[in-house]
Amino acid sequence: MNQDVSVIKITDLDFAYQDIPVLQNVNLEIRQGELSSIVGPNGGGKTTLLKLILGLLEPNRGQIEVFGVKPEKARQKIGYMPQHAHLDPLFPVSVLNVVLMGQLGRQNRHLWGGYSRQALQTARQALAEVGLSDMAKNSFQQLSGGQRQRVLIARALCTEPQLLLLDEPTANIDQRSEENLYETLVRLNRRMTILLVSHDLGFVSQVVKSVICVNRQVNIHPTSAIDGTLIKEIYGGDFKLVRHDHRCAKNGHHPHLPSV
Repeated sequence: MNQDVSVIKITDLDFAYQDIPVLQNVNLEIRQGELSSIVGPNGGGKTTLLKLILGLLEPNRGQIEVFGVKPEKARQKIGYMPQHAHLDPLFPVSVLNVVLMGQLGRQNRHLWGGYSRQALQTARQALAEVGLSDMAKNSFQQLSGGQRQRVLIARALCTEPQLLLLDEPTANIDQRSEENLYETLVRLNRRMTILLVSHDLGFVSQVVKSVICVNRQVNIHPTSAIDGTLIKEIYGGDFKLVRHDHRCAKNGHHPHLPSV
């Protein structure tokens, strides 16, 4: 991939909900092949920024280009995983059918409503990429939290995107699932640009090379620059971290012991 090519370019952007400022004077450029993360406090504008990139919201001022055109014209090149999956827990939908939702609105459907062979092949390939080929016929609601997140990523991959947008992909998953997700994103990044929202700074520090700090305004930092001072600046106050390689005892801290 050519890293000199701009995938997302935002210039002098302002956005407000009912005259309440959410984002102000945002300038941002994401180049082809980047794997970047958006971090910041709740209400700081992270999800709003993703929706602006998708063209679901219109800025009050400024300009957004995705692949050199307006966002709504670039949607066929974008895969999106929202923060919450609004699926009825009693609806008997299979894993494969959830992934096939990524084909809705595309040209890979028969006139009588079924999916074409090409669409089914694309969905199965997406499941293989997230390591869930053997669960295609399983009920989505019977999966673990980590497995559901991977299925939703597969749904985004089913659009065959060049840009993948993920909103809180590590929410409500265990450490093993997080490690699987890390490996999946690194592999996918070899052929597509990835932008993810995350509160998990530990995960971010493993996966990405740069972080986009969003708290009404936007600043970009290399991952190596994330320290206590910058975290306080991002979140507007002290941020408590837990060390899992230390145990607190009467005689002081003992490193390299598992915490309880």
